[in-house]
Amino acid sequence: MTVRPTESTDLRLGALLSDFRLLLILFIAFRLMLVIVYQPVLLETAERGITAGGDFLYYFQLGALSDDGLLPFRDWWSEFPPIPSFLITVVYSLQSTSDGGNYTGFAMFLGLIMLLFDLGNLILVRLIGARVHGAATGIALAWVYALLLAPTIFIWWNFEPMVAFFLLLGLWWLLRDRAIPSALAACVGALIKFTPALILGAVWRFREHNAALRYTVISLGGVALVYALLFAGNSAMTLPSLTAQFNKASYQTVWALIDGNYRTGNFGPAVERLDPANAYVLTGNPSTVPGIVRLALAGAIGLFIFWRTRRFDDRGLVAFVTITLLIFFLQAQGWSPQWLAQIIPLVLLSFPTRNGIIAIVLLMLVTFAEYPFLFIRTGDTGGEITGALIMPFTILVVTRTLLLVGVTIALYARLRQEPVPRQAAPASAAAAAD
Repeated sequence: MTVRPTESTDLRLGALLSDFRLLLILFIAFRLMLVIVYQPVLLETAERGITAGGDFLYYFQLGALSDDGLLPFRDWWSEFPPIPSFLITVVYSLQSTSDGGNYTGFAMFLGLIMLLFDLGNLILVRLIGARVHGAATGIALAWVYALLLAPTIFIWWNFEPMVAFFLLLGLWWLLRDRAIPSALAACVGALIKFTPALILGAVWRFREHNAALRYTVISLGGVALVYALLFAGNSAMTLPSLTAQFNKASYQTVWALIDGNYRTGNFGPAVERLDPANAYVLTGNPSTVPGIVRLALAGAIGLFIFWRTRRFDDRGLVAFVTITLLIFFLQAQGWSPQWLAQIIPLVLLSFPTRNGIIAIVLLMLVTFAEYPFLFIRTGDTGGEITGALIMPFTILVVTRTLLLVGVTIALYARLRQEPVPRQAAPASAAAAAD
């Protein structure tokens, strides 16, 4: 005998799924209980718990330099922009005692901060999704984002949720024509990682030139001012923050396969930050394809898309920001798994469909299969892919690259479409058709 749900049951279920407060409670509770069950612990030199495999232990070691009164950009160089460098030091100092820092306290404190930023990402996914595709799609995208593994893991691995937050915040305010708050969000984001500044491409394409110029002056001017102050304090320790990432050998990309580099892009131990010369030591083979060539190729593709864009509605703006980010990542000499934190919400907002979600799931699968699943087996070779691991590593890198290229092509096709008038169909129907 088949029992059919009543209409009232369907209504109650729909009310539950549309209750954003319930989603916020579940989102926070799941992540807090996860860290309670898998507490981060440092046992001699072995890391255990939810942070194992991430960068928190490395951040802890950088923060520990403050035990000797050493501060970033003054006494040691950082491959990161100012905000994460000082945040790491502050978090370490707040939980440290006369005996030094406690890793569990440090990791949980920093993870809770990242949780707050990822909560902001969830809210922004809902807000942007509702504005661009309708209220029903907005709440559905929020549920999807809450269920994805990568954002859950990254709040306990790195500071990438902060980057994604300011990128999405800048996009949200840009969609609402609040140029100054958007420019300030891009500025703060660029002081965490440079990629939020890529929103400038969309500003110049979708806004008047005078408005775009003001936006650029505010966002980049703020970054320049902060770095000017840091350079005035100690230029030798500040310069690597701008150059270190570009001085690394290629890693985990098709460019790395061409160069014969089969390592991650990690820098050396924290103590090496005391000598700025270490920022320019090349670990691996030099690039076969020079960085200037890759950047020029990406720039040419970007200009082509810039002039060929026909869709100037909100969906076109979201798609343009997304394609700009993906082109930048594809030309980069390296790849980091945490970049998914920026890619996932933008792809969701660009493609709120089954195919879009499947593309994200496949990206997560190949990314985590590469790291940590594959790289965890390189302990005997000092973290280098060798022997029988080379073939699966190559397949994973090429597959991930093709997935990103495929999403980029789909975004270009979206930008070549004429905008669909809002009154042509209900928001939910328009989102499904699009």
